[in-house]
Amino acid sequence: MMRETPQAMDVALLLDWYDRHHRDLPWRVSPPMAQKGAAADPYHVWLSEVMLQQTTVRAVKAYFEKFLSLWPTIEDLAAAETEDVMKAWAGLGYYARARNLKKCAEVVAREHGGRFPESEEGLKLLPGIGDYTAAAVAAIAFNRRSAALDGNVERVISRLYAIETPLPAAKPEMRALALGLTPADRPGDFAQAMMDLGATICTPRRPACSLCPFRGSCRALVTADPETFPRKAAKKPKPLRLGAAFVAIDSSEAVYLQKRPDKGLLGGMTEVPGTDWSARRDGDTSIEAQPFAAPWEPCGTVSHVFTHFELRLSVYRASVGHARGAANGWWEPIGSLKEQALPTVMKKAIAKAIPQAFKAK
Repeated sequence: MMRETPQAMDVALLLDWYDRHHRDLPWRVSPPMAQKGAAADPYHVWLSEVMLQQTTVRAVKAYFEKFLSLWPTIEDLAAAETEDVMKAWAGLGYYARARNLKKCAEVVAREHGGRFPESEEGLKLLPGIGDYTAAAVAAIAFNRRSAALDGNVERVISRLYAIETPLPAAKPEMRALALGLTPADRPGDFAQAMMDLGATICTPRRPACSLCPFRGSCRALVTADPETFPRKAAKKPKPLRLGAAFVAIDSSEAVYLQKRPDKGLLGGMTEVPGTDWSARRDGDTSIEAQPFAAPWEPCGTVSHVFTHFELRLSVYRASVGHARGAANGWWEPIGSLKEQALPTVMKKAIAKAIPQAFKAK
């Protein structure tokens, strides 16, 4: 019989399901590990949660392991060169996360003796930690009763209660409902169980409702099509910005690179010279915007979608017989381009001009 609202028995069923079907993740202390006395490492939890923001688990695993091999402790990360952190992060996207990661490590090491605050309120005072990350770290690392709402948990809660309010307006309601379900004991396991349920059972398309521990109390399963939840407001089309990128290669097969300003989009990352990105259709994307005199030739265009706009770059290539360029750049051998802090859009531009640039040898 359908229960009108989720109850303690449903939470118990969820935790039993998690004990049997949890995902094994490199940053997680699983129930069998906890039974043997293992405890979550706040540094690992925080690092993984920052990396997982708007990024898949599959993509994050290798980066997480790389970061730990380079900087095993938060003190190590705090002492690292910012440029090295940006290079290690390259490819994960949303590069403000990497800059805030470094700032947060410095604050924790310098002002907190290398120990993270245990409360949501204390965690939110740290650079780059918002409501979700604070709740996730508090619950998973310190077993605090907190509501960690990522996309998976939002989907589970929206279906469980058949929430009609569209996202993002529904977030406060979802957070309150999730907190109301969170048990006083095992809140960290509950948070991770909800994440795993959304990732493996309560999926965006074709959810496996017959296997769900909440099937006895899920309103969407009875009153509507679960796939229609969460409700979402209509998306506005992303504005288009235009620009140009200039890829120069010298006789030694080195590419001219420079560093972007530390602030702003892609701040502190490496780039090829180019123009500003303009929303005006008459913005200068022509060869006349060249950074220095060279035999520039058009190679076509590349596109990249950021959170708030789409970027279309006209790409130009020039082969020069000897190193030349502006004072603030350098020539990087093609073989070591992969080691540079190049954002994806710059890799696209370079690959457009030099197809072999990022091919494995």
